[in-house]
Amino acid sequence: MKIRSKLPDVGVTIFTVMSKLAADHGAYNLSQGFPDFDVSSDLISLVEHYMRSGHNQYAPMQGVPVLRERIADKIRTLYDADVDPESQITVTSGATEALYAAIAAVVRPDDEVIILEPAYDSYAPVVELNGGQPVYRQMKYPDYRIDWDEIAESVTNKTRLIILNSPHNPTGKILSGEDVAALKEIVQRNGLFILSDEVYEHIIFDGAGHQSMLRDPELAGRSFVVSSFGKTYHTTGWKIGYCVAPPALTDELRKVHQFLTFSTNTPTQLAYAEFLQKKGVYLDLPAFYQQKRDMFLDLIRESRFKPLACRGTYFQMLDYSEISDQPDVAFAEWMTVDKRVAAIPPSVFYHRRDDHKVLRFCFAKKDDTLKKAAAILCRI
Repeated sequence: MKIRSKLPDVGVTIFTVMSKLAADHGAYNLSQGFPDFDVSSDLISLVEHYMRSGHNQYAPMQGVPVLRERIADKIRTLYDADVDPESQITVTSGATEALYAAIAAVVRPDDEVIILEPAYDSYAPVVELNGGQPVYRQMKYPDYRIDWDEIAESVTNKTRLIILNSPHNPTGKILSGEDVAALKEIVQRNGLFILSDEVYEHIIFDGAGHQSMLRDPELAGRSFVVSSFGKTYHTTGWKIGYCVAPPALTDELRKVHQFLTFSTNTPTQLAYAEFLQKKGVYLDLPAFYQQKRDMFLDLIRESRFKPLACRGTYFQMLDYSEISDQPDVAFAEWMTVDKRVAAIPPSVFYHRRDDHKVLRFCFAKKDDTLKKAAAILCRI
């Protein structure tokens, strides 16, 4: 059978590849971004409670009302922004679905979409599937600074959307107030839409604040803001996220969403709605993960790996240039197979496979996992 692929250059994601390689060789998996520690027993009990209480049929397409109301309450508390849960919040089957629906909602054939690299690997394929043209611009290594003058020069009369990710996967970079001001000027001048991937919004370190698009009314009025319960509550396998957008953009997003998944797991939505009332869980998340970041960095202090600055997410980039001149994919594979520690090679997040001899390590792991993996890294 001959099939003309819509995505001829896309294969299996690096996350699947490295996790399988880690499993096949019994390696400590610091590659794919998921915790190896337990979910809150209270949250699990809530899901069971709602299952046993008969909440097992379709949820409303937009998401159960009480969950959307609780999300609106959280946004008001954190970002001093009032959003209407009925017309501006949509619960989705994971953040990835929200990203797809947002791009599909506004990107038309031949529209240009600015993507900052290194970029999470779902952005560009979705742009291409909807007939758009990715326009790649690189964050400047090694501090992953955004050159806003370069971004401004990249805008044409075809530019429709700019995709942002902060805190940033894979680099751990966060947007500053100066970044937001520069972005705002570009958006105002050119009438662009924003897709802001904020799934790590609660994982920011060293006392910094999260520069959500929701903080600024003008930017919020042109933005899809995507968040994830999986990253916040260590439940990545439950695949529930949400998108906040002004009513006109939400209307278009829901037109796509209803034909992707229609609705999302009902008892889990109700459980999250109740669990959101425990505000300390997400408010304490920065300290929880900063302790893990700092412990991991301390454990590898005597290694030949050099850490790059990590201000958010649960990923740490490490420079291995003093150890090997192998390409990052080859070095990651060697380290997984021969040394039994798996990491992600960031060159896969660039369309031209830019290779800076760094690897991305996930520290959302049990302390024992980090200690054992770090001991191996110190011997390389």
